[in-house]
Amino acid sequence: MGKTKVGLSELLGKFDTSIGELPPVDSWTPELSGNMDMTIKANGDWVHEGDIIERDKLSRLFSSIIKKEGDDYFLVTPVEKWRIQVEDQPFTIALCEESDKGLTFITNMGEEISLIDPKQLLTDSGHEAPKILVRKNLYARLNRPTYYQIIELAKELDGKHYIESNGCHFYID
Repeated sequence: MGKTKVGLSELLGKFDTSIGELPPVDSWTPELSGNMDMTIKANGDWVHEGDIIERDKLSRLFSSIIKKEGDDYFLVTPVEKWRIQVEDQPFTIALCEESDKGLTFITNMGEEISLIDPKQLLTDSGHEAPKILVRKNLYARLNRPTYYQIIELAKELDGKHYIESNGCHFYID
């Protein structure tokens, strides 16, 4: 009998409570309600009033209503808009899977991003790990294990390193 290839996300149970369809936050434009004592830490932890939000479903709910305007991040509903703090990026990349179609990244909130457009992967001269566009104006920083994984996949061309996905080159330095 042949073995069926099982991806890392299946082995880890993926994210059984992934976000699903996202609300239309870009069309919501309520007035600013104020500042919320909430911070998304650089490691991906969501902290409210000094306490880490332990319930994944709650942080995933919040992550579905985040939006960025200028340099500020907000949690929005059709009638409320609360400014929050983000130390680095609002998401982190927790997993990377290779397939014959290319690379797929999975965020700490369960969103899957297929790497298909070179504009999705950005390097940041002030940070060692690249970031990936998750959705409009919102990025995820690769966590250390995922960063090392893509470094292992990297090839060199004319002194620059890149990874390949869906027939495109994504430069990482």
